[in-house]
Amino acid sequence: MRRGQAIARPLTTLAGLLFAWWCITRFTGVPAFMLPDPASVGRAMLAQGPLLFWSTLTTLAEIVLGLIIGTVLGGGLALVMVFSPLLQRWLMPLLLLSQAVPVFALAPLLVLWFGFGISSKVVMAVLVIFFPITASFFDGLRRTDIGWIDLARTMNASPWTMLRHVRLMAALPSFGAGLRVAAAIAPIGAIIGEWVGASAGLGYVMMNANARVETDVMFAALFVLAVVAILLWVIVDRLLKRLLYWAPDTTAP
Repeated sequence: MRRGQAIARPLTTLAGLLFAWWCITRFTGVPAFMLPDPASVGRAMLAQGPLLFWSTLTTLAEIVLGLIIGTVLGGGLALVMVFSPLLQRWLMPLLLLSQAVPVFALAPLLVLWFGFGISSKVVMAVLVIFFPITASFFDGLRRTDIGWIDLARTMNASPWTMLRHVRLMAALPSFGAGLRVAAAIAPIGAIIGEWVGASAGLGYVMMNANARVETDVMFAALFVLAVVAILLWVIVDRLLKRLLYWAPDTTAP
């Protein structure tokens, strides 16, 4: 019963959004080149099916690689800052500076340095996602319950044992929260990189469609991107729920 409700709710929301979209295009008189109706977007999606399929694979590869690399770098950086106060004082300003500079401003430089291939898009995705991973994991590591630490010390636990069995276990829910945020925003970096310079990907399809005023194709690529982003978040969320089974969601009805 719950599984059926979990499927029915998003489908109902999607149907409501499509109906509202159709009403706007049907009764407001908005030009089709500004906002095509859902049927036109559906036809464009079918007509451009092969192009959208291969473009989705390209963008998905950029997102997944960026998510993996950003997670490893962010988690490692959080561990370094927790166990080395000296490095923390040096690295924290650099970490904040990396977020103060708009990623869109860095995109042309990354394309210049790493080329029009997949590398510049992966680097852009890493820049977008590694901050929430680092910030959440770092916060979780430094807020371990002091009682657990004292208990480990009374049992003569080594620093490695304390890290593995106490600090990491306590910080994993915070790390999971950061990973969920990273999964949701990872497509931003890849798409920005493709907008600036690319030869494939959904962002590349959007830019070409925009130049040709093919708004229906733009919306089709945007819809596919939204589906990819939602599926990626759902997969990460379900995986974290299985891995962190000992930290259940206490707000669930």
